[in-house]
Amino acid sequence: MRRSPVGAAVFIRSAAFNLAFYLMTAACLILPLPVYFILPQGFAMWVVRTWAKIGLFLLRAIAGTRIEIRGRENLPRGGILVAAKHQSALETFALIPLFANPTYVMKRQLRWLPIFGQYTIKAGMIHVDRDGGLSAMRKLTTDTRAAIDAGREVIIFPEGTRRPPGAPSEYHGGVGHLYRALKAPVVPLALNSGLYWPRRKFMRYPGTVVFEFLPPIPAGLDSRAFLSRLADVIETASDRLLLEADGASPRPPFPQSAEARLALIRKAPSPGEEPLRQPL
Repeated sequence: MRRSPVGAAVFIRSAAFNLAFYLMTAACLILPLPVYFILPQGFAMWVVRTWAKIGLFLLRAIAGTRIEIRGRENLPRGGILVAAKHQSALETFALIPLFANPTYVMKRQLRWLPIFGQYTIKAGMIHVDRDGGLSAMRKLTTDTRAAIDAGREVIIFPEGTRRPPGAPSEYHGGVGHLYRALKAPVVPLALNSGLYWPRRKFMRYPGTVVFEFLPPIPAGLDSRAFLSRLADVIETASDRLLLEADGASPRPPFPQSAEARLALIRKAPSPGEEPLRQPL
């Protein structure tokens, strides 16, 4: 196991970034308040996009963390459904500048947060009641279909919550339900953000976060076959990004789950075979 020492400079830059980012976030929430709710939804998205772009600039300029986008050619024009790996808070805003008018599927509880929740409503985010059963699935389908018909890019995290890099995957049925009900292709998204912006951690590590859009999964599969294929392509690509980060300089500190996954990948029985994928 190769250790990645964390020096005082990285700690100081992480602290400076966190302070700047959360002050900037507060400003983006408070300053537009006088007009945010009376101007059109396009203005709301302009505020969200501006917040995301400034956040990415601060991350690059202060923490030394850059973003690399791969596979843009796999994004069709117009309304689409993007199923993204979820490792970090980073992808909750870093994807916004990549699209014309994106919306996220997010848990309903967020809409009750002071100011922030009302901002998500005005920006047209899709809120889902995870414990709402069949009625919640129907509403999610209706809202997602309306967003796609309006030409919006719908981003959903099939695992529902952030997972540490290398942790066994937990894909839920919601995205399969949408895929079957909407009869629309789904663009998978692999990433390695959790290595550089770990969940529930203070540190922000320098290096290059990779977001990789993979070829769309065409409509027509049954839900079980779709989920299996989605997990396979995302986890295989995420394994490759994990290996790539292992050889990066500087190498970010790997959590135990990532180190364990690396050891498993390297047990591939013969050259040329795909790494072993985490089971559903």
